[in-house]
Amino acid sequence: MNRQDAVPPTAVNDSWRGWIAENLILGGQPGHLAGIMVQSGIAEAAARAEVEAALASPYLRGVARLHNRLAKRDWVLGIQSRLNQLAPAEVPRRERLLGDDFLHEFYQRNQPVIITGMLDGCAARDKWTFDYLAAQLGEREVEVQFGRNADPDYEINSTSHRRRMPFGDYVALVRNARVTNDFYMTANNDGRNRDALQGLMADLPPLDAYLQPGSTGFFWFGPAGTITPFHHDLTNNFMLQIAGRKRVRLVAPCDTPKMYNQRHCFSPVDGRNIDLERFPMMAGVQVRECVLAPGEILFLPVGWWHFVEALDVTITVSTTHFHWDNDFYSQYPATQDF
Repeated sequence: MNRQDAVPPTAVNDSWRGWIAENLILGGQPGHLAGIMVQSGIAEAAARAEVEAALASPYLRGVARLHNRLAKRDWVLGIQSRLNQLAPAEVPRRERLLGDDFLHEFYQRNQPVIITGMLDGCAARDKWTFDYLAAQLGEREVEVQFGRNADPDYEINSTSHRRRMPFGDYVALVRNARVTNDFYMTANNDGRNRDALQGLMADLPPLDAYLQPGSTGFFWFGPAGTITPFHHDLTNNFMLQIAGRKRVRLVAPCDTPKMYNQRHCFSPVDGRNIDLERFPMMAGVQVRECVLAPGEILFLPVGWWHFVEALDVTITVSTTHFHWDNDFYSQYPATQDF
């Protein structure tokens, strides 16, 4: 190959510089990083010069101090993660849990629990059939998420999946559906659906041992197979299971450093089958699992990662209006992007 045909070396740009800084902070060896750059087409002298410049940078030393503080924080969280291994990987069930017991044993301690018996005799469990929903509210226009199967980030991109239709048409769609995750009415549609479906909330008990008077809920309705991927909420939540069963997998907040969380409150870890080759830090993470049955209430504490899969056609009402402090979203950190 003559000089005119030589391939010019790859330039070191800011993307490479960010990669160098990140990997040095994570413990990468300078010579190894320079070698990777050379294999990618960067001239050896340029690669070594950039790594040396990063090592000498006062910016990197400042980031290293922050990294040390975060490493200590992760160590403290890891203590709780190890202690969690001493307890069964299950969500406890408590029959008609008293409000004070719920507060002191679960709400204050940030621990999940399934409460049974509180929805016995609930009108919604008997009334909310396909026929009833279509007859009572079929003319109302509602919003639903559609086209989820074509988008691996359907939950993050939920606003682009909104579609409006008569509620009766949606009821028929769910009635005739097989197992699918392609369409689902979720809390993300509540802004449109709250007024249209508000009348249904009168069929729910007040649950005044836990909730403020006049509390309203978010209506979730879809076929078997709907999936809400691993994420955490910014508030404490109740899931009132009215119809059908849901499989729920939970991971404690102390394991957040292992959830590969880069975007808001979402994780790329697939709750159906955790791939330890792709996500090796998940090895050893305790995943609690339960099947939420009709008539049960699941308390999802703030910060707990949860994956939810509908095993049947399901109707769920979620609510956040507890008697006690539940404003954690006001202090949620803004994402920095330099």
